[in-house]
Amino acid sequence: MASIFTKIINKEIPGYILAENKDFIAFLDINPLTYGHALVVPKVEIDYIFEIENDLLGLMMQFAKKVALALEKAVPCKRIGVAVIGLEVAHAHIHLVPLNSVSDINFSLPKKSFSKEEMQDLTEKIKTFL
Repeated sequence: MASIFTKIINKEIPGYILAENKDFIAFLDINPLTYGHALVVPKVEIDYIFEIENDLLGLMMQFAKKVALALEKAVPCKRIGVAVIGLEVAHAHIHLVPLNSVSDINFSLPKKSFSKEEMQDLTEKIKTFL
C-alpha cells in the first residue's frame, strides 16, 4: 500500500508543495511542530533513510539544503533544525523545522495547526526564495 507521502507525490491527495524535481519533493507538514515545518521526501518509496543509495542520499541532503535556505528566509527563526525520526510514516523523510529554541524540535509536544490560507500563503512565500 502506498504511503501518504507517495499519495502526495502522485497528486492523489493535496499537499502544500514547496519544491520538486525528478527525485525529491518538499512540502509543508500538516501537523507541524512550528510554523514552516517542512518535509523532504524521496519520490522512491524507501522506508528507512539509511537504505537510500549513497548518491541519492547525498542529492537528498543537497535538495533539503536548498529548501532549508528558502525556508529560513521566509520564516523568522534563528536556524533550521534537521531531524530524521522515521517511525511515523514508512517512507524516508527529513524534517526541516524553523528553530528559535531547542524546544521547537521536541516531537513529543502537541502539534500546531494553521489555517488553509496560512499554509497556502506560506507555501507561496517560501517558493519566492527558491
